[in-house]
Amino acid sequence: MKYLLLLSCLFTARLASAQQFLQPSAAASHWVDSTFKHLSKKQQIAQLMVLRLSERRGSNVVFFDQQIAADIKKYNIGSICLFQGSPVQQATVINALQQKARTPLMVCIDGETGVGMRFTDSIVKFPDQLTLGAVQNAALAYKMGQAIAAQCKRIGIQVNYAPVVDINNNPNNPVINFRSLGEDKYRVSLLGTQVMKGMQDGGVMACAKHFPGHGDVAVDSHLDLPVINKSITQLDSLELYPFRELISAGVGSVMVAHLYIPAIDSTPNQATSLSYKNVTGLLRNQLGFKGITFTDALEMKGVAKFYPQGEAAAQSLIAGNDMLCLPGDVKGSIKKVRKAVRQGKLSWDDIEAKVKRVLLAKYNLGLDTAQNINTEHLTEDLNAQVNLLKKEVYANAITLLHHHPANTATGAAKKVAYVGIGLKGANHFARLLQQTYNASCFYFDYAQDSAAATRLLGQLQGYDEVIVGLHQYAKYPARNFGISGAATMLMQQLQQQPATVALVFGNPYAVKNLCNAPVLVACYEDDSIMHETALALLKGELQPKGKLPVTVCDNLHYGDGIVAHNWLPEAPAASLGFDTAKLNTIDSVAAVAIAKHATPGCVVLVAKNGKIAFAKGYGSMSYDGKEPVTVETVYDLASVTKISATTVSVMKLYEQGKLDIHQTLGNYLPWLRGSDKAGLTLENVLLHQAGLNAFIPFYRETIDTLTGKPKPGYYAALPDTQYTIRVAENMYMRKDYVDSMFARIRNSKLGAPNKYVYSDNDFILLGKIVEAITGMPLEEYVRVTFYEPLQMESTGFHPRDRIALNVIAPTEKEKFFRRQQLRGDVHDPGAAMFGGVAGHAGLFSNAEDLAKLYQLLLNGGTLNGVQLLKKETIDFFTAYHSNISRRGLGFDKPEKDNATRKEAYPARSVSPLTFGHTGFTGIGVWADPQYNLLYIFFSNRVNPEGGENLRLSQLNIRSNIQDIIYAAMKQ
Repeated sequence: MKYLLLLSCLFTARLASAQQFLQPSAAASHWVDSTFKHLSKKQQIAQLMVLRLSERRGSNVVFFDQQIAADIKKYNIGSICLFQGSPVQQATVINALQQKARTPLMVCIDGETGVGMRFTDSIVKFPDQLTLGAVQNAALAYKMGQAIAAQCKRIGIQVNYAPVVDINNNPNNPVINFRSLGEDKYRVSLLGTQVMKGMQDGGVMACAKHFPGHGDVAVDSHLDLPVINKSITQLDSLELYPFRELISAGVGSVMVAHLYIPAIDSTPNQATSLSYKNVTGLLRNQLGFKGITFTDALEMKGVAKFYPQGEAAAQSLIAGNDMLCLPGDVKGSIKKVRKAVRQGKLSWDDIEAKVKRVLLAKYNLGLDTAQNINTEHLTEDLNAQVNLLKKEVYANAITLLHHHPANTATGAAKKVAYVGIGLKGANHFARLLQQTYNASCFYFDYAQDSAAATRLLGQLQGYDEVIVGLHQYAKYPARNFGISGAATMLMQQLQQQPATVALVFGNPYAVKNLCNAPVLVACYEDDSIMHETALALLKGELQPKGKLPVTVCDNLHYGDGIVAHNWLPEAPAASLGFDTAKLNTIDSVAAVAIAKHATPGCVVLVAKNGKIAFAKGYGSMSYDGKEPVTVETVYDLASVTKISATTVSVMKLYEQGKLDIHQTLGNYLPWLRGSDKAGLTLENVLLHQAGLNAFIPFYRETIDTLTGKPKPGYYAALPDTQYTIRVAENMYMRKDYVDSMFARIRNSKLGAPNKYVYSDNDFILLGKIVEAITGMPLEEYVRVTFYEPLQMESTGFHPRDRIALNVIAPTEKEKFFRRQQLRGDVHDPGAAMFGGVAGHAGLFSNAEDLAKLYQLLLNGGTLNGVQLLKKETIDFFTAYHSNISRRGLGFDKPEKDNATRKEAYPARSVSPLTFGHTGFTGIGVWADPQYNLLYIFFSNRVNPEGGENLRLSQLNIRSNIQDIIYAAMKQ
């Protein structure tokens, strides 16, 4: 079946893992073996070394190409690392060295912000990782990873020592700080994983650093050996978490830090980079890392202070590392390694295994063929994507922290002053303010004294609004980022004025100097693009989206940020015709649900006339009460996927004339031809009356029915080219089993026609029809067609790729099949086995984002000027279409005899025009066009018991809340 083989290929394409660089093949093995056999013992050791190519000395850059060429000739060195120098200089030297190398050089760079981090004379760097940490859209992290990979590929780099996944939980960290993605382990893991995937999908090996976590230190390991006095339990719950996640996601390499952590290895002054217990025991054996390990630079004082250079190299290999970064003394290092072999601390088998692992990576990175960098337009090519992506990242990162109600929009005041702290004269931002607001500009650099500050305060009297910009301070926190005491005093005085608007351009930790400013904006970077982004925010042309990645003040914590909700604005319930007191009785129903363990928590959202009248989170994500539910909590939508992804896609294709609901399954899915499914019409499939089985428990054939444990051969703990389909944490299904699942549907027994049987299989097939027509995976088609135009950033499949895990509500603690607490992996077993994407389940969202889609449907296909569907299409699909059920086309509807039924559905008060759906996990979405009313109920009632917990329905929680909403409306 060609179609089923294509599906398997799509799942394989999702795999970005260490295996892509260490995957053996006949050709790879031949190249590795033939290359290895020509290496002498000294050359084998040298293949594991990474040498520095250049360094800055004062205002000059010195290249070590002649020394490296000599080391290539004598020792056949394996790798080089790029530092300072222009792109053309670098490329010219690399080309020359690659021509001299008998074994191709692996070229590395320490480029967390792209090659511009090193080529500072001509290449613009990408935003700092801490800036990226403020971005709530994780897709931008992937995009940045891809762009960095494109830079690396263009200049012949195979390995980038990025991303930094250290959790910066010490604001005074002198070496990580702004290089971190933040202080929250979930966000660091999410964004770090996406940067890594972007790079590796672009063909460049990523490197998670600095293992086992460099964030909670107050000493720079370049200067001394930092000490972390934490227990293994503490490390496991925080520092190790991002590394575990990136290893699971398939990072190609890991860089090991120079730290002293007695809980891991109490040997005095034993750096983690030189510790067998850390590298082999913890990283390799416990965390299961199979990729390449790099030491941090062995020339750093954290190691060199206690071990002469050669000894550090030997100890690093004994510890289990593969690659020795910047060992310094090549001859001495080789000598010490050979001595360690003679002493039995290492074996030549150990060396061979490391060298062959590195050679295999070289082959899979394309180094088996000659590499030559074209220097024509090189600088322009390297800069090509940077500023456009910076602009996008900045627009999503800039963070509004305070907005005093007394302040009107900037520019409405008659007289505006600008105080540029840290400036001696006008910068780009000052000139923009002069042009836009005719602002009077004042500058206060860090050399001025308190008397000058007092004089400036006097000059500012009489201005209606004072804009304060904090500029040109140091990136690291020592001595308050180099901000003078006089400047600090000036800021303290200015933020006490009610008409002050403060913007902090640089490391957000410096916001601590302006914590109480009436209007406060964290801008993260100090360049012309951020200046323009800040002006757009002041003018109201840009809505704030960012949130603090770190805690900066007692009153400003991680996750703070005022985010605009301009798609569905909030409005007082009374202004929308609600009796507020009656509407607030929803609180008591939610309290009953939680008290009686119908669900540990829930979210209720009510919108009328396109405005949110009521949005509240109740309880917690689990019964332990540790993680409170908020309106931003993301839930597994279960069968609400059927209408929020599959049905809306069918509607779009229907109105475009690409899909005919009167045609049959066989018309669109050739692999069903010849089966009794081929002649089923799409109309009957949408109505759940085509005769398909309700569901097929695909997983049962893969588990032992007595123990619930998976049978051998179906699943693996880590992904590789055969086991590609993630069904849960540390559980990847064999990709070819998808073919068996589709065969099960094809061969399943067909029921009687024209009988209503609610079926998941109906929508699994409809999802495949969407893919067959569009040529796109369902998740991609619905994302680009609906979610992105509506800025539904939390909505989509595979939430772990986009959303920090602590924002996602956990679902069942599954006793059979996956045998774990599910969180961020789809609850439905069948959808999980299809790779997390299926027409019947797999979608996740928060309430506010999902509300945008249903308000668009209530509006006749338009929201905020964005038109995605026609009103006639919506009216057609949401109408009753069956004589034997209450169903619309895809949508659920109220019972037709609701007025006289003993138990009304979904509630007594809804109008016959109402359409929506419910989900197994405890979800409900209902839109009523008669009242332009939207009701969303989210819960995770299956946590932890699963489907056995029926109390949500038994207590009529969802319908009782819905009736309250109607009763609160002033008819």
